[in-house]
Amino acid sequence: MAKTPIEPHLVMADAAGNIYDHPELLMLCRRGGQWGVPRPDELMPLPPESELFLLPGRHAAGLNQETGEIEILDDLAVAAFAAPAHTLGAHPCYVCQENAPVLPLFAYGAVGYARGRFYICAKKVDDEERQVFADVPRKRLEAKVRELLKTYPQNRLMQHIMNNCVLRYDCPAARNLALGRYEAPLPTSRSCNARCIGCISHQEDDSPIQVTPQCRLAFRPTVEEVVEIMRLHSERETEKPVYSFGQGCEGDPLTEGDLLVGAIQSFRREGGEGTINCNTNASRPEIVAALADAGLSSMRVSLNSAREDVYTRYYRPQGYSFSDVRHSIHEARTRGIFVSLNLLYFPGVTDTEEEMEALIPLIGSGGVSFVQLRNLNIDPDMYWELLEGISFGPAVGLVNFRKRLRKACPWLRFGYFNPYVGTKAVLTAPEAGTWQAYVPSLAEVAEGEENMSMEENGGSEDI
Repeated sequence: MAKTPIEPHLVMADAAGNIYDHPELLMLCRRGGQWGVPRPDELMPLPPESELFLLPGRHAAGLNQETGEIEILDDLAVAAFAAPAHTLGAHPCYVCQENAPVLPLFAYGAVGYARGRFYICAKKVDDEERQVFADVPRKRLEAKVRELLKTYPQNRLMQHIMNNCVLRYDCPAARNLALGRYEAPLPTSRSCNARCIGCISHQEDDSPIQVTPQCRLAFRPTVEEVVEIMRLHSERETEKPVYSFGQGCEGDPLTEGDLLVGAIQSFRREGGEGTINCNTNASRPEIVAALADAGLSSMRVSLNSAREDVYTRYYRPQGYSFSDVRHSIHEARTRGIFVSLNLLYFPGVTDTEEEMEALIPLIGSGGVSFVQLRNLNIDPDMYWELLEGISFGPAVGLVNFRKRLRKACPWLRFGYFNPYVGTKAVLTAPEAGTWQAYVPSLAEVAEGEENMSMEENGGSEDI
């Protein structure tokens, strides 16, 4: 018997901030410049630890089923911020008032209400519960922080991570370090050679974004301070330790190449095991090569697009170009590094034909092993206006986007977090420069692919 499709109703808020669903109007969602109802394959129940946001200066919009017309209401639009490990498939639909404020740097998912629960346009893309803290009492976390602050009073980096990243910003990576599990953050850089529009740690004086979620690191750690934290983490997380340079509270770590090389070499010389990872814009191929030779295990390259004009408008690189990013990926894979893309996914842009035709050859020819489907945290209108004049075709949706990439690059894996790959990764991705691009049509991709694996369908609840 066929299941009755879910038709979530519009969610909105009154002037007092009370959130409720409209009794008649259906939920609408936005993909780039397109408005429409949610696709059945992109809806899932709102995950635990997600949040609902009111969107100031924005009128809610819903679909009248009887007339087929879109109705704009006086009530405020509402969006959902999906819990970590979930990637958004659409943004909410709304109409801005004049002088509506720029939204803070979060990801805004389309949300509706049906059958007694909220639904969101998103997919779960990683089954690891690395950033789930529901079972961690706050008192336990704060006790761990106090213990580390007392034990390492002279380590400025530990003091920064505990006092600022945990107690002030509730950074998930920093909380995990305090708890002695998963991935240890190792911020090192005060400066950056990109001026990303959506940078969460620094905005220029003339930026319309008035508040950043974090403040940037204000000092240069020593090799000893970094290695001391790595050593501690290896003693506490004994199964799958990951140590990551490149965090939200710093610039790009490649601007501190000598420090990173020194720390990696020192840790490895004393027998340090585990995955040493670098989250980076991959702007300096020569530094990437040096890090690989020192003992780096994996590199996560952040980008919003494989098309240089789209990339440049968002990253605004200073002293490097997208060709340097390509070169860095090549250098890393040639030296046996596990290469991931931190793909800043934006529905209606990332999942278009033009973007996929550029992304697939980058993955294939660069020997990329993994794609982390992270949400681009930005006001949707701001980003869409930033890309004005660049061609984007119809959006195919997150599910078809992943199908398409896997069809062309069958070794490719998807996720949300930096995977543990051991001290030295075993790679299945082709060697850099050996892959011949094959770009099938969407019809070819869809044919015969109705049954997807857990990884491909994102593990979302059957609806």
